[in-house]
Amino acid sequence: MDQNPAHGFAGHEPDHAEEKNLVEASPVTELSLSQVLEDVDRFLERLSETKDKSNPPAVPNSVELFLKMAQEKIAYYDSNRFGHSKEEDLSFFECLIRISRLTSFSEFNSNPIMAVPLNRSSNVLHLSMSLLDGEFRTILESRIRNHNQNNSSDSKTPYASKQPSFGSHHQDNSDRGGVQPEAETTIGEEFPAYSKESICNMNKIATAMISLGYERECCMAYNMIRKTAFNSELDKLGFTNTSIEDVQRMQWETLEGEISAWIDVLKHCYSVLLPGELKLCNFVFSEYPSVSQRLFNDLASSITVMFLNFAEAVAMTKQSAEKLFKFLDMYETLRDMIPTIDSTTHSRDLKGETFTAKRLLGEAAVSIFCDLEDSIRRDHSRTPVPSGAVHPLTRYTMNYLKYACEYKNTLEQVFQQHQKMEEGNANAGKCNQPDAEITEGADEDGNPKTSPFSVQLKTIMDLLDENLEMKSKLYRDPALRYVFLMNNGRYILQKIKGSTEINDTMGAKWCRKRSTDLRQYHKGYTRETWSRLLQCLSHEGLQVNGKVVKPVLKERFKMFNSMFDEIHKTQSTWVVSDEQLQSELRVSVSAVVIPAYRSFLGRFQQYFSAGRQTEKYVKYQAEDIENLIEELFDGNSNSLARRRS
Repeated sequence: MDQNPAHGFAGHEPDHAEEKNLVEASPVTELSLSQVLEDVDRFLERLSETKDKSNPPAVPNSVELFLKMAQEKIAYYDSNRFGHSKEEDLSFFECLIRISRLTSFSEFNSNPIMAVPLNRSSNVLHLSMSLLDGEFRTILESRIRNHNQNNSSDSKTPYASKQPSFGSHHQDNSDRGGVQPEAETTIGEEFPAYSKESICNMNKIATAMISLGYERECCMAYNMIRKTAFNSELDKLGFTNTSIEDVQRMQWETLEGEISAWIDVLKHCYSVLLPGELKLCNFVFSEYPSVSQRLFNDLASSITVMFLNFAEAVAMTKQSAEKLFKFLDMYETLRDMIPTIDSTTHSRDLKGETFTAKRLLGEAAVSIFCDLEDSIRRDHSRTPVPSGAVHPLTRYTMNYLKYACEYKNTLEQVFQQHQKMEEGNANAGKCNQPDAEITEGADEDGNPKTSPFSVQLKTIMDLLDENLEMKSKLYRDPALRYVFLMNNGRYILQKIKGSTEINDTMGAKWCRKRSTDLRQYHKGYTRETWSRLLQCLSHEGLQVNGKVVKPVLKERFKMFNSMFDEIHKTQSTWVVSDEQLQSELRVSVSAVVIPAYRSFLGRFQQYFSAGRQTEKYVKYQAEDIENLIEELFDGNSNSLARRRS
């Protein structure tokens, strides 16, 4: 075993020649260790009772023999691991207690009688602590070495495809003839990566080192090695400490993957890794809870700061609409992590940094969402959508809102925080308070209770309405304007009704108003298209003195045929993509036109002579009109030609 005190230990090297001479000069004795310890205890008691420090009691031979035995025990660990023999370990710790007490009587060091045993005790204690420090590091690093060997051929794999390695010691004992002892199974699950024996040995060593005044060395070794192990685990799960500059330079597709890994690993870290680390720390330093808590907090803080730095770097990247959802995912992850931080004794600074990172992500999300308002304002395209179909702006806006409102509660939170900051009512302390509760429900008229987010959502919807109204004026045909408004209005209403979150935010009154608007568009379309056609079927002016004026009747049929052909030719190319709306329009048109045409035909068809005259003026039967109406709004410009052929 390496007895080199280089692992964090400072001080002069012990004079081995002097120790050898002193050991050889000591008298041979058959005293057992327990007898020697009793003699040493009596000597230590006399030292503690001595008032005159210049006149110490005589040093018994048992002290030299005791120091020799202690060195022999150190030499024993050259060929035996710590923990190999519980009896040897126990007696070694018993020796360390006496050695430490001997070195504490430094006030006797000026006396030549006491100087030699005191110096030698100090050297033996230093050698012992160097031994324990080396053993402590070896046990701590054993997991790292084994892990690296087992995974030397593995390449780094994203978290989603990896099983949590901190649970790698769990085994299925079903084929081993029985269940393993409960204590063994429990310790393996609670402290994966180390055996029960290793943890117990680390506990003994840590307790001894701290009690003998070597807390700094012990903590330094533990902190350094466990941080290395933890960072290695995070790297294996797919998360590395990426600099702000690297985050800023990443393409969004790459950064999106990094964010997904960040979310998964952070959740795993706070639900599995850190709780396991806390248990390990508490067990190893079970006799010193304050030391355990300090070490754990230091590790947890250093790890958490890496995650927070990444979050802040992401929040500062160039904003774009597609980033909203990942930003909100990160915001929610930090928000849900805060109770875990509060349940431990993390530093106030760490809690503040967590709130700051969350706030930055929230502000970025608000800014991105509000950009949707600006994009609608900036959309001044002057090219009408062919056939009066749903405008791309409508589709984009409503689908974006649908997905965004799946984060409704989170958006409510970030907008409330944003409003507080804009009003100047939130200082740094208030920003670090828990998020305000969200007001749910609606008033008696079906309007949702006002919130900053609902106000913003309604602003966007109003702007979209104004924009569509402006775009409808790009169509020369008034009927097509109404079809365009119906298409877009129906699409908007269906999207809102299909999303509980948007529906609740906009309220029942708003939805009723939109339904009323759609009915008005429908009436406008019917008036502009079919009212003029129905004038051809009017009986007015067809009779003079009770007789049908045949030339006028012929002109009426010709006008009806011509006008209907034109309507069919034009409106069969128009598009109504919503099947229900398409059906409603066709049914309403049929309900207006077919009865009127059937009545007109039945009343006046008899005035034409059978044969060519009837075929010339009576072009359609009522069933033909009905079939042709079924071809309206299907976007097919060849439907009339096919029908005639």
